[in-house]
Amino acid sequence: MAFSFFTIQSPTQGIYKEKGSKFLAFAFPVLSESEAKEKIDELKKKYFDARHHCFAYVLGADKTKFRGYDDGEPNHSASDPILGQIRSRNLTNVVVIVVRYFGGVKLGVGGLMQAYKAAAEDALNHASIIEIEVTTAIEFHFDYGRTPEVMRLVKEFEMKIIDQSFGEACVLKAQMKLRVQQAFQNHIAQMNSIGLRVVQEEER
Repeated sequence: MAFSFFTIQSPTQGIYKEKGSKFLAFAFPVLSESEAKEKIDELKKKYFDARHHCFAYVLGADKTKFRGYDDGEPNHSASDPILGQIRSRNLTNVVVIVVRYFGGVKLGVGGLMQAYKAAAEDALNHASIIEIEVTTAIEFHFDYGRTPEVMRLVKEFEMKIIDQSFGEACVLKAQMKLRVQQAFQNHIAQMNSIGLRVVQEEER
């Protein structure tokens, strides 16, 4: 179970030229397959006259969701090198798209692999790498009199309040870092739970 992951802070670009062919690389931070597809479709429209639009992406804190596409290039000659560059930096929630303009000279499988690797590498070399904490959603349901106690928990475990409602029955929604989840659960188990209910959602 990953407590944090590395991704890129903002979109970046790279380029590689070989024997007349031009490889334009674009790296984007994304949160889902649909968002990755949007970026791919945008570049296909923008560079509609290019021969190939190859890509690879990795998603999720555990990096188990990934895909590559060669778009007419020999199998694995484009997607594998692009994916390899993402993985070599231990990144996730990233899509890298390489647009190729054919220069009239065939590069061969080895040449293609080197070109797609170099283009993806150039784009990612320009990226700022950031670490993101994996969080889990927490809901506190409590009597108004326990508000100070709940607020102490929020502060102690460095939670981020998302929403709160105070009345006869109070509800506070927050995000908590996954790395402190076990310590939090142990703390709650030792508390007097009368008038306090904690609901935890799936990790985000």
